[in-house]
Amino acid sequence: MNALAFAWRSLVRQPARAVLGVLGVAAVGALLLDMLLLSEGLVSSMRDLLDHSGFDLRITATDSRPGAGPRIEAAARAAAEIAALPSVRSAVALRFVDARVERADGTIIEAALQGVSEGPARPLTVLRGREIQQPGDVLVNETLARDAGLAPGSPLVLRAACTSDAEILPRITVTVSGTAEFPFETPGESIVAGSLGTLDEACGQSGAGEADLVLVASQGDAAAAAAAIQAARPDLHTVTNDELIGQFQASGFTYFRQIGAVLTTVTVTFALLLITVLLTVSVNQRLGQIAALRALGLSRRRVVSDVFFESVLIVGIGGALSLPLGILLARWLDGILKRMPGIPVDMHFFVFDPAALAMHALLLAVTALAAALYPMQLVARLPIVTTLRNEVVS
Repeated sequence: MNALAFAWRSLVRQPARAVLGVLGVAAVGALLLDMLLLSEGLVSSMRDLLDHSGFDLRITATDSRPGAGPRIEAAARAAAEIAALPSVRSAVALRFVDARVERADGTIIEAALQGVSEGPARPLTVLRGREIQQPGDVLVNETLARDAGLAPGSPLVLRAACTSDAEILPRITVTVSGTAEFPFETPGESIVAGSLGTLDEACGQSGAGEADLVLVASQGDAAAAAAAIQAARPDLHTVTNDELIGQFQASGFTYFRQIGAVLTTVTVTFALLLITVLLTVSVNQRLGQIAALRALGLSRRRVVSDVFFESVLIVGIGGALSLPLGILLARWLDGILKRMPGIPVDMHFFVFDPAALAMHALLLAVTALAAALYPMQLVARLPIVTTLRNEVVS
């Protein structure tokens, strides 16, 4: 009988302890997997969101958050100049203001109003209806369409708040051309998007022609496009998606990575202690049996490998069970964390990553080996004659 089969029989003879060990490893392994997914999940999710928009560069008037600093003047012309560069495929200018949508019953819905310049591509996906084709056309998201009872062709009355919430601007009536999905849309957020001209009209021509940022799609080399844009427009600040992700990793996501690292260490330590205790108790209860097997000619290497394979079986079975358990737990936790305000609909805290799965397997393998070291040492140094004498006397 090989060592693995012998270890399996040793586990089967103690089903309660074996089940306890497997379930303990499964629970710890599930939490370990989730912590590994969390440590890089936000970064992966943010990268997917940025790449999904189809634009790999973002341009602002200064190195600041959109809307926090000066706006880009003559934004439509700036976007056209940038789009004409050989390394750029398309560019679109955007401006964001707050708005209040008036429903037919007179109630108000707070919304975000976006002004988008003309271009072959826009940072949105039309779900129903048609694209913005003429001044006065707007697209709304599903939330606003549902709450205000809007459909393609419906009139929409809104008031914009372009410089402060206290200002009172005249109402304008626009026409809903369709519903769209917007990147970085948060749950329950109402969004209206029209042309820059429509937004300027809603703002009473305040800041006419300005934009908060310009989104750029390169021809494939974002770094080369950024260098060309910086040379053509040194008054603007250009950042690539990779640079933006790097900034997020250095600031906004550090907290989650630290939490993930701490909890990963705790879970691995707990698994190590649990398996070490179970194996040690099992070995201590079988010292007489092990000494008898040694006396019958079973080698030290064979009995040591028996203990090692017991650890491998417990961790292997528990680790396999931890995968579906960890995925279910990750989905539940992700749903809870996404309820925090300001989290985009398509943002996820736990994202499946093959590298995280490989690290999960590696950590469990190291745990299985480390947990078996002490009981393996007990078996290797077991005094055969003394142990057998003690067994007979007791």
